[in-house]
Amino acid sequence: MAAAAGRAGLGHAAGWKMLGQRVEGIVTTAWARCLFTRSRIPDSVFQPRPGDHEKYGGDPEQPHKIHVVTRIKSVVGRPYWEKKIIHDLGLDKAHRPRLHKNIPSVNARLKIVKHLIRIQPLKLPYGLPTEEEMSDTFLTSRGELVIKRYLRPVEQKEMKS
Repeated sequence: MAAAAGRAGLGHAAGWKMLGQRVEGIVTTAWARCLFTRSRIPDSVFQPRPGDHEKYGGDPEQPHKIHVVTRIKSVVGRPYWEKKIIHDLGLDKAHRPRLHKNIPSVNARLKIVKHLIRIQPLKLPYGLPTEEEMSDTFLTSRGELVIKRYLRPVEQKEMKS
């Protein structure tokens, strides 16, 4: 059987089966797994670049405290570790913003999936909301925390005649 496979010029890349006059290869994908392991990604991908601050805006001396992270690309066909990071960050649904602290442990994970997400600083155009206003806030797609103030009835003063 091996001689028939050798004569046919098929090589030894896969296991071969003789079925009548036909030779069929049994496809093995074990060789493909090593191509997509974390060790194959160069370390330069995860190092900060000097032009990042100018490109994305922001001041390195006064960084923002909270990131607004939104997944903008699908994880279908991505490696298992990128899917796990996306799940751990709560970005399972696309175009749903999530808030994360601007700390090194979170930033290291965001760098690994930076091609799948959009990161913006949290902007507070109306200042920090109070405890009563927290239920009336919402997050826009531009990363602004907007306070939706409802009008309250004004108490009428008694008029003396």
